[in-house]
Amino acid sequence: MFNFIKKRKKNKVAVLGIDGVPCSLLRDFIRKGIMPNLSSIVTGGSLREMDASIPEVSSTSWTTFMTGVNPGKHNIYGFMGLKPNSYSLYFPNSGDIKSDTIWDILGKHNKQSIVINVPSTYPAKPLKGILTAGFVSVDLQKATYPHSAFEYLQGIGYRMDVDSQKAGVSLEALAEDIDMTFRKRTEALLHFYDHHVWDLFIGTITETDRLHHFLWSALEDDAHSLHGFFIDFYKKIDSLIGQIVDRCGSDITFLIVSDHGFTDIKQEVYLNAWLMEKGYLKFRKESPESLEDIHPESIAFALDPSRIYINLKQRYPSGCVEGTAYDAMRLKVKEELLDFHIDGVKVMKQVYTKEEIYHGPNLYSAPDLVALSNTGYDLKGSIIKKTVFGRSIFTGAHTQDNATFFINKPIPEGRINIMDVAPTVLKIMDIPHADFDGKSVL
Repeated sequence: MFNFIKKRKKNKVAVLGIDGVPCSLLRDFIRKGIMPNLSSIVTGGSLREMDASIPEVSSTSWTTFMTGVNPGKHNIYGFMGLKPNSYSLYFPNSGDIKSDTIWDILGKHNKQSIVINVPSTYPAKPLKGILTAGFVSVDLQKATYPHSAFEYLQGIGYRMDVDSQKAGVSLEALAEDIDMTFRKRTEALLHFYDHHVWDLFIGTITETDRLHHFLWSALEDDAHSLHGFFIDFYKKIDSLIGQIVDRCGSDITFLIVSDHGFTDIKQEVYLNAWLMEKGYLKFRKESPESLEDIHPESIAFALDPSRIYINLKQRYPSGCVEGTAYDAMRLKVKEELLDFHIDGVKVMKQVYTKEEIYHGPNLYSAPDLVALSNTGYDLKGSIIKKTVFGRSIFTGAHTQDNATFFINKPIPEGRINIMDVAPTVLKIMDIPHADFDGKSVL
């Protein structure tokens, strides 16, 4: 039975997440007539560029989106983290998020939420509503709450993510997988929108991020064999926007949000290779297998995508930097990063100490420095690269600026940050909450 949820429309909010979509790209596609549905709603709403988290990685940015606070409070600094007092890596998951999410807050006010495919929500935690987690999800049943939602998803052959390994086989195989995953994602999004009661609906498309990482060159090259596929995929995104807009009507507030922008890659930059070249990092073996092979004389090391950690004696098993030398050593590394050039061009736009960009009870687990590169320089934390610069199968990289924010109503001028989304949603829904770092755009 088709149910457009006619009850309780007042103060309801629907959010479409489109991972990695730059605002400038949407504006370009509007101008070219590729996205007519988006074009039709932009005239009565506000399409604006938004700043993502620092670092501009999906796990950190989507967690900032869902909590409205900075990483010093929510505790997610990247897809990989360091176990305390060690060099061992682990995948932070939903249990590592130390702040309430929007749907946690709404549940306390007896509001129902449907949350589909938001990264960093695995494993699914019980909520008042429905959730199936996004990247990194490895088991659909553990990713989904309640069990009835899992049964539906399993029944339609739902895809948790694109099989990115297909890019190593052929880009055509990857494109086919992107398309299939998107079809199943759309089927699930519209099903849950139509057939379940909700006050907040969040549906996220991550296929755009996979498309951009591997096929950004197809966008920029009209002669690329998959240029048409790239354009057609955005026409399908626009069709989904149109279907959601039709369902929202004039009563439901509709937002479109991305977690970062995207650009072409000039060079990949391997920060650990740079640290080794500068004498800040050594390993005990020629070909290290993990950070646990770090040499005790090492001053600093890097984690993806741009996090620098000082090898403190009090913090790490093989640490050599004494507490009193910490500030001087951190400043030295920062200054050298800011002076880092290739062919006369600065690689770094800015380098921040953790205190400059983070605050809160989880500041202790933050990286000591976070680098923000200039456009086109894709920072990496690999420990196996021997050269500072290189290229790989990726043709597109994240940007911290130029993320997308759209709302189907006029808003005042002013810079928007992804941490502003949660307070905006709760203001629309008339739910009080004082513990945000962001602010409502309304």
